[in-house]
Amino acid sequence: MPLPGKLLCVCLIAVYGCMCQKHDVHHQAMLLAGPMINEHVKALDDKLLEEAVWDISDCSHPLPPGSKQYFEYLQSRGVTHFKVPLSWAQLLPTGLSSQPQQAVVTCYQTLLKQLLDVGLQPLVVLHGSTVPEVLRSKYGGWESQELMEMFQQYAEFVFVEFGELADSWVTLSSLDELRDAELQNALDAHASVYRRYYQLFPRHDGQVSVGGKTSTVSTICDTQLLKCSDFLSIKIQYDCTTGQKLAEELQTVLGKCGDKPILFYELDIVGCSLSQLLSDTKILKALSSGDRNVHGIDMEHLLHLADSIPKRNTLQTSSCSMTYCKTWSNFAIMTLTERDALLNESFPAGFQWATSSESFKVEGGWLEDGKGETIWDRFGHENNVFDNQTADLACDSYHKVDYDVYLLRGLNVSAYQFSISWARIFPSGHRGSQSEKGALYYDKLINTLIESGIQPVVTLHHWDLPQQLQDDGGWTNTSIVEAFMDYADFCFSRFGDRVKTWNTFSSPWVVSHAGYGTGEHPPGVKDYVIASYQVTHNMLKSHAEAWHVYNNKYRKTQGGKVGIALNSDWAEPMDPSRPEDIAAADRYLQFMLGWFAHPIFVDGDYPATLKTQIEQKRNKCPLSEPARLPVFTAEESQRIRGTADFFGINHYTSRLVNNSDGGCTPGPQWVGDFWPHVDLSWPSTASDWIYSTPWGLRRLLNYISTEYLKVTKVPIHITGNGMPTEYSGDTLNDVSRIEYMKSYINEALKAIILDGLDVQRFTMQSLMDGFEGNQGYNQRFGLHHVNFEDADRPRTPKQSAYFYSQVIKQNGFGSHKGDVYKGVEMQRTRRPTVLLPSEVPSKSKVVWEKFSHQSKFHRKLYHYGTFTEGFIWGVSSSAYQIEGGWNTDGKGPSIWDTFTHKPGSIPDNANGDVACDSYHRLEEDLYMLRALRVKSYRFSLSWSRIFPDGWRSSLNQKGVHYYNTLIDGLLAHNITPMVTLYHWDLPQALQNLGGWDNIDMIDIFNDFCDFCFATFGDRVKFWMTFNQPHTIAWSGYGLGEIPPNVKNPGTAPYAVAHNLIKAHAKAYHTYDDKYRKSQGGLVSIALSADWIEPKDVNVPREVVAADRALQFHLGWFAHPIFKNGDYPDAVKWQVGNKSELQGLSETRLPSFTDEEKSFIKGTADMFCVNHYTTKVAHHITARLTPQSYKYDLDVSEAEEGDSPTTAISSQRAVAWGLRRLLNWIKEEYGDPEIYITENGVATDIKTTVDDTDRVFYLKTYIDEALKAHNLDGVKVKGYIATSLMDSFEWLNGYEVGFGLHHVDFTNPHRPRTPKRSAHYYYQVMKDNGFPLPDGEKVLYGHFPKTFNWSTASASYQVEGSWRAHGKGLSIWDKFAHTPLRVDSSDNGDIACDSYSKTDEDVDVLRVLKVTHYRFSVSWPRVLPDGTNNHINDAGLNYYLRLLDALEAANIQPQVTLYHWDLPLALQKVGGWENETIVQRFRDYADILFSRLGSRVKFWITLNEPYIVANLGYGYGTFAPGVVGKQYTAAHNLIKAHAEAWHLYNDKYRATQGGLISITINSDWAEPKNPYKQEDVDAAKRYLQFFIGWFAHPIFNGDYPDLMKTIIRKRSLAAGLPESRLPAFTPEEIKRIKGTHDYFGFNHYTSVLSFPVDLGKQQDYEGDRGTGTTHDRTWIESGSFWLKITPFGFRKILKFIKDEYGNPPIYVTENGISERGAVNLNDIHRTHYYENYINQALKAYVLDGVDLRGYTAWSLMDNFEWAAGYSERFGLFYVNRSDPTLPRIPKKSASRYASIITCNGFPDPALGPHECLNPEPAGTTVSTLHTPVPILPLNTVDFLGLELSPNDAEVALYVIFVFLLVSVLGIIFVVYRLMNTRRKLKRTAVASVKMERM
Repeated sequence: MPLPGKLLCVCLIAVYGCMCQKHDVHHQAMLLAGPMINEHVKALDDKLLEEAVWDISDCSHPLPPGSKQYFEYLQSRGVTHFKVPLSWAQLLPTGLSSQPQQAVVTCYQTLLKQLLDVGLQPLVVLHGSTVPEVLRSKYGGWESQELMEMFQQYAEFVFVEFGELADSWVTLSSLDELRDAELQNALDAHASVYRRYYQLFPRHDGQVSVGGKTSTVSTICDTQLLKCSDFLSIKIQYDCTTGQKLAEELQTVLGKCGDKPILFYELDIVGCSLSQLLSDTKILKALSSGDRNVHGIDMEHLLHLADSIPKRNTLQTSSCSMTYCKTWSNFAIMTLTERDALLNESFPAGFQWATSSESFKVEGGWLEDGKGETIWDRFGHENNVFDNQTADLACDSYHKVDYDVYLLRGLNVSAYQFSISWARIFPSGHRGSQSEKGALYYDKLINTLIESGIQPVVTLHHWDLPQQLQDDGGWTNTSIVEAFMDYADFCFSRFGDRVKTWNTFSSPWVVSHAGYGTGEHPPGVKDYVIASYQVTHNMLKSHAEAWHVYNNKYRKTQGGKVGIALNSDWAEPMDPSRPEDIAAADRYLQFMLGWFAHPIFVDGDYPATLKTQIEQKRNKCPLSEPARLPVFTAEESQRIRGTADFFGINHYTSRLVNNSDGGCTPGPQWVGDFWPHVDLSWPSTASDWIYSTPWGLRRLLNYISTEYLKVTKVPIHITGNGMPTEYSGDTLNDVSRIEYMKSYINEALKAIILDGLDVQRFTMQSLMDGFEGNQGYNQRFGLHHVNFEDADRPRTPKQSAYFYSQVIKQNGFGSHKGDVYKGVEMQRTRRPTVLLPSEVPSKSKVVWEKFSHQSKFHRKLYHYGTFTEGFIWGVSSSAYQIEGGWNTDGKGPSIWDTFTHKPGSIPDNANGDVACDSYHRLEEDLYMLRALRVKSYRFSLSWSRIFPDGWRSSLNQKGVHYYNTLIDGLLAHNITPMVTLYHWDLPQALQNLGGWDNIDMIDIFNDFCDFCFATFGDRVKFWMTFNQPHTIAWSGYGLGEIPPNVKNPGTAPYAVAHNLIKAHAKAYHTYDDKYRKSQGGLVSIALSADWIEPKDVNVPREVVAADRALQFHLGWFAHPIFKNGDYPDAVKWQVGNKSELQGLSETRLPSFTDEEKSFIKGTADMFCVNHYTTKVAHHITARLTPQSYKYDLDVSEAEEGDSPTTAISSQRAVAWGLRRLLNWIKEEYGDPEIYITENGVATDIKTTVDDTDRVFYLKTYIDEALKAHNLDGVKVKGYIATSLMDSFEWLNGYEVGFGLHHVDFTNPHRPRTPKRSAHYYYQVMKDNGFPLPDGEKVLYGHFPKTFNWSTASASYQVEGSWRAHGKGLSIWDKFAHTPLRVDSSDNGDIACDSYSKTDEDVDVLRVLKVTHYRFSVSWPRVLPDGTNNHINDAGLNYYLRLLDALEAANIQPQVTLYHWDLPLALQKVGGWENETIVQRFRDYADILFSRLGSRVKFWITLNEPYIVANLGYGYGTFAPGVVGKQYTAAHNLIKAHAEAWHLYNDKYRATQGGLISITINSDWAEPKNPYKQEDVDAAKRYLQFFIGWFAHPIFNGDYPDLMKTIIRKRSLAAGLPESRLPAFTPEEIKRIKGTHDYFGFNHYTSVLSFPVDLGKQQDYEGDRGTGTTHDRTWIESGSFWLKITPFGFRKILKFIKDEYGNPPIYVTENGISERGAVNLNDIHRTHYYENYINQALKAYVLDGVDLRGYTAWSLMDNFEWAAGYSERFGLFYVNRSDPTLPRIPKKSASRYASIITCNGFPDPALGPHECLNPEPAGTTVSTLHTPVPILPLNTVDFLGLELSPNDAEVALYVIFVFLLVSVLGIIFVVYRLMNTRRKLKRTAVASVKMERM
């Protein structure tokens, strides 16, 4: 059979088969042939059969002998159905069904059987429309009711005789021949026959139709009779001669009858060739439109058209190249069955599986970190892409390295092919513009890949040329060869130590063709005469030079490979019988593939075919040059040839090519004289370029091997293969992609296995949906769906991702041999067999003694460290929550099935019937676990899935198979299964017997456990019998909140718990006795416990209450199992006493016998605990009635109110409770090995993938476990995060989620999408904890010798004397005296009284050893009304006295002109809103410069103008309390600063020689989610609206562009005529810019930023559009806004350096506050200064920041503005209860002094530094402590020793005892000496007397 005919059939099968199956999976698509009436039946050898002329229209003759062969022939060509029209007249000559003509019946039966034997389905046509004459003469036509009845009898006869031989029927095929009443009656007759068929065959899988021409369609579809047809049979005609188009009829018919399937029963093609029909693309579009419902088509005419083409054996193939002809002819002889057969084999061992992406399609970050513009950036911004889309953000991969590599781990690929953005590395395209941040991005990507065991495959250039290079001609300019060589050289040198496979280019043909030929792609050049060929020429030379660079410089040391990824379709001749078409197909390949491949892989030059063809065209077209092919010199050819270590090929589709004279038109098809087509029946894709033709890949690979790899013998890498789907419909269930992948991968396998080709890699394009060139995001190639409408750009695996991972797992399609897995045996630690019962309260109360007195600082201090090697990291789930399949494959109902099926039980009547559908989506769960790289997975077994009624006799093997598959899948990826035998889902059948209240459950449960141990125990080594038995007993049988919903709080919980404990013990002993020796596993029970904190730890009764609460919750089960086999005494005592008080004769708490106690104790190999939150306990006297476990406790529990809330009201995130609980377990239960088997947090349904709260929860809770492990010696062995994915959350249904993965429960496929927490948890697991980051490590070193060390104050905050000596009123005087403005109605009237205490202030400065002191001048103290009309000399004299005292102390002054205390008189005329203030400020500055300037060499014009403008004139929370005028105030502040600077510069600098600038303040801002571009942008906006608002005009000129653009845009959008941000005139910009001698900078803290849309709100906050929050691990201060974040200090100093030209920086404020009780041991401040100053040292030493000085805020506690005296920042405490206001040093003062003395941080490794030696304090201030070096934060300095607080306390007591003994000893000695002295004296006196005598 001719090839086109075969192709036609197969393609139609593919197209129509897909369409029909899309609507009805029960019926095969119909490709019809027949009937044969008076035609020759041809055999396969084309010989005529004898007696071949026959007529089967009425079966009046026997079937011809060749009929079966003919049917086989049709079947081989793809025909599926054969039309068999019956003859009513021949079957029933009399019209009566009782008188049939039996020979005719037999003939038809034989025909039908023959069709079925060869695989063809009959389509039986009962009748056309013409009434048989015998009936017409008797009854008339169709207008007769009697005829209708006769037809119904005839139809019933036919169904009875032939019904078992046919499934498809047409009752009447020619309704178009009838009109009006006849037509209506015929339709009614059809309806009756239709109904009768289904009465006769109710279970038969048949289908009945009625038919006619298109003219009858509307009649049929407009009636109710449409329901009585399973499909419609329509006759249509395609007439080429008259121009009638088939496509129009198709669309007309398909659009009339809704969803009813259409069979094109007769297709009459008039005057057409096969080529004409195949070239009509409108037909394909009409048929393949997504909403059409085509059931089949008549192939008869198509087959005849195909048969009219000469047979292949007549071909003359001498005109095509030897390689092409050989390749093509080898495959052309294949039958369709042979061609498309699936090869069930495996790829060779070591075959590489990859997926890919391209930089501009996924990275986004188009201007991030200095990236240059690319031609694709420009192209998109000029609106040349679909829907004006751009690649600005794309998939945001620039910020999402971890997200992308997660997907790769899930896929299990061995390699990831990605391209580098040239413009991100070299923004201008040249080496001189190198961007280090761009290189760091690729470093991170490469390193992350390698850490995950994935090989990076790097493409140097994938289409995104730097725009600057394009501006110089791009690839048409020969200079680009050197630029590319430099770029490649850099990449090889930077990344080559880790990258071992390089593609220089990917699909360079597309660049030449679409970029510089057709202009469809950027740079949009339309020049196929010169440019396109020159581009190829230069790319080939660039490739060769890059290869030689690698070969000469790097290959020896790096050992990698460099190749090129070319692209090519496969080309088939349109008409295989025409030699010219075969030659045209060869030329197609030479113009596409050979253009690049031939120079590289053959001889260094273009293919001869291509050169000859172009030359012939040039000769033919002397007047219009069609093409100009550049020529390689001999040296260039030599240099190009052989420059590839592998042949990379990107292949997607094929083309049918025919010869076509292209004339003199430029372009490959015209110059090449060929024209490409597609076969209409090839499966289409979302791209009009890609049709699925998998067989083309194998042929292309063979062609490549033969044509190009004979000379250069290198392997083939398939570097790109894939297809796009549209961005609509069911994007996740991409079955068409799966079919595409399966077929193409299998063709690659055939090429390897059957053809012996050396193909080493298959790359699936692409990893995820991306920016697809000029199609934008409208076409999707990804294995993962990306939601481009979500700023998070979540990535969700499609079904194709799971399919690909399965192919990779099996390494192809071979039968998967069952691997035998064996779990790793767990080491059992022997524990003490007997532990004494707990006391009341237990000795574990030491935990409260140890921790409850911790300061908040110590409690929150983050601990860096790691867990021990072998620590078990995992995630959890449970059967009912995730499996679904509630009644699938024989599973029995559980109590949760029963409960949730009762309406109103769960919000929204949710249930676990489907849940996450894990029962059917096991591979999807394994994907997540692979991606996470967990070491263990905790899951539970569904008892009713294994034993549907709870008993072994009901064993369900399908349930067992599911768990076997899960366990094996886990072990295959080195994941340890941790199995819970019972997680609450009791079989309902057992609950019907009483459930856990029935003692028989002990044995029933044991039998279930026994079966599980025996069945799974060879692989499962970690067992938990029960999960949270407390919940079962109390919530299930006490409160009745959860199934089985028993409400008996007084007795049932105790009885149930009793049975649960005994059931656990029995299961444990079963394992111990029968399985432990052979299986080597561990068994325990998963208990739950909140931590309980006493309401007041200093009240013994409250501690006892907390201990009792723990004993009732945790000890209820743990005490019997881990201690003595019995309940805690606290529980027995409480319940016993309560029972007696209630008048009961015995306790409600059951008791264990001695034998039971012995049996129970020690039945756990490790301690498994589930923990979520902490409660605060308070002792109460609870009610006696009703009887209840709850009242037995005599405890009330409340939430820990200071901790963050979660989506579940009773589960606050109280991380520190976990450490205390672990310590309590250690103390209480004999230091067992502990596994945290559940820990996690719920987020609400609105939180999908950006679950920052869960990240904080994990970050804090895991760190508390680490503290317990590292600091407290608790044997924490594992941590299991709850949960793997969102699931059915019990009573909360689906309203909250605990998952690390989001599950869309509205989607039937239950897609799983990783959340941010999944990536965070992966990193924690990879690091095995929290190793100390480099940024947190102490840098030892020193600041420059000239470094300025200072501390600071401000006039209003310290001076007091608010009305003394002529001082005028300030705005803060008025503000503080206004009610409700300042905390506690504080004011600065007295403040620290520094106005009167100059000497005291300077004395404390001496103690600090500062070199400088920063203070401000009070403007109204010098100029009472703010003007120079009156100068207050008394005020000036105060500052002169202060300067005198400073000079005497050798301390340099740093003077601030304005620190917020504006004269009130000026505010009355507008203050900073009034532009006149600029001159007033200049006048004020002039006075200070003239009076004080000779002694002041460091001036600050304004302190923190941001605060003045925004808080004072914007929010109104600071003086003067104005709202909404911040932009005006800021404008004048900036101009005032500039005028003061110019005044000093012009008038005083020459004589005074000082420095003058401004102090600007700013937080550092980090993105709340660093993986998210919009959060990154929010952080940038935060900084530009904060520091940039003032720094940018002064250091760079004018406000930041970002700020100006946003405010102007929002102002105009609100209808304002101009921007609300005032504009500087050009003169003002010039005058302001550069008004600085240094950068004065105040910094305290950092924030996390995220975008906030405040709508039309026209103010600063609305403009900035940024919200802020804080990391929960950041330590608080006394100020709500200030958290300890030292890392931000270094970062913002570096930011200033980079943003403002590395100016000299003086830090003019930095410090921390406290509030509440006074504690002079201000360890948090010491910690703050040590860490912040050390970060400043890093900025200076490591980052090159020109840091000149540091100022600690503040010298002493003072008036802190609106906070009054409630917040204290001082290094010295000011005792305000003492009228003398003494300055008392805090511990931090000593530390700061030591840092100053050392001028930094001496390295302790070099020995003690002299700067740390104590010096006598020559001051009246209380003696300071000896300076000390930086100590670990959990130690204290005790007499020169580093001790823990507890050890220091003990040492203090010991020393006290020794001191006491010593004192007593001294007293005794003195006493004896005095006695002796008295005796000696008496003796001496006596002696004198004797002498006198």
